[in-house]
Amino acid sequence: MQWALDNNSVVFTHDLDFGIILALTRAETPSVIQVRTQDVTPANLAPKVLSVLQNHCEELIRRALITIDEGRSRIRILPIESKQSG
Repeated sequence: MQWALDNNSVVFTHDLDFGIILALTRAETPSVIQVRTQDVTPANLAPKVLSVLQNHCEELIRRALITIDEGRSRIRILPIESKQSG
């Protein structure tokens, strides 16, 4: 996370801990693309990731957590607000 902050980069991960860290710390950066699928082969992920990059570039620039599941992607703009505070 620190490297991504220092280098103005997006974190791309299969590890769900990054989303948890963003939520618990209410961090505003960096953007994270989180993959929640068992099939992490390039053939399976490439179309999904390319679609997210093409369709949600602005959200990534503004800072977001984008979760890619098997059938869809979800976007949460940072910082992530708790459901109890809204």
